[in-house]
Amino acid sequence: MADIESKSPFSPYRADGKLYGFVCVVSGADQPVGEAIIHELAAHGAACIYGISKPSFPFSMHYPLLPYTIRNRIHGPLITACSLKPSPPPSLPPSCNTKIITYPFSPSAEDSTLTLIDDILNTWGRLDVWVCSSGLLGPPSITNTTPADLQKCFEANTYAPFFALKYAPPAMAKLCEKRNYPNAEVKDVKYGSIVVVGSVAGSYGGCWGPCYTMSSHAALGVVRSGVAVLKGSGVRINCISPGQIDIGVDLNNFDMRGMTSQLPPASMQSKESQKSTIGLERAGLPTEVARVAGFLASGFSSYITGANLVVDGGASTMCPLTVPV
Repeated sequence: MADIESKSPFSPYRADGKLYGFVCVVSGADQPVGEAIIHELAAHGAACIYGISKPSFPFSMHYPLLPYTIRNRIHGPLITACSLKPSPPPSLPPSCNTKIITYPFSPSAEDSTLTLIDDILNTWGRLDVWVCSSGLLGPPSITNTTPADLQKCFEANTYAPFFALKYAPPAMAKLCEKRNYPNAEVKDVKYGSIVVVGSVAGSYGGCWGPCYTMSSHAALGVVRSGVAVLKGSGVRINCISPGQIDIGVDLNNFDMRGMTSQLPPASMQSKESQKSTIGLERAGLPTEVARVAGFLASGFSSYITGANLVVDGGASTMCPLTVPV
């Protein structure tokens, strides 16, 4: 990849955000981790983020209010919920001008992926970041696993990264002049980052069920094979492997067949067990996964590709035989 330190549009140190001007795709927008990643990318100045969700998912009503949420989180309260206006007031900083587009389709569908990329290039002229966070847990035991369950897990956990690896890099290689939309910036070097949100189940056995472990291993395989595929393209590909993440769901509201969730509920492990087996003595948060995604999307990770960044509070290092997933 070109030396982005000498290219001001891609400098991660620019005052208006390390992702200023970037056009991004985040799948799994209907899951807690995907939603947190959208917040993270927007907070750092992305021009546009396509939030990919299931076709049946009702669009999140708070996405139009996201600029205000980010502004208040970073700079302190400026306006209250009762005084919100349809468009951001002039006092909002540039990092709050991010356009959030909810886009319902299956990220494991090849034709839909190609249609989305065409739409992005026609509208924005560039594509910079693609985050695959549309994982599926699957059944916890092989007894309850059908071939159809296995197929769905591989589609969610592996097809989406594969299609991103195959089709996103040519779009990311396209250069463009500065256009007339908020947070627009020139793209004068080839740059792209593909981030796959996997699981520690991609490196270990015995995490949840066979579907999850098998497809997570395959997702990490997409990342590792992608290094050679992307040579000379200016595009990087990396994996984030979360451990126990508190997604705000307890056992009473959880589908134990795992066909509607990306991660198991943290409440499956007691607080005492978390203190015993996790180095940081607690489950992680979706925002803590999202910050790693923001790092991998930006120029701060310009010499990192093919990596697997484990975000598990030290659990797999301290107790590799009792990985809490």
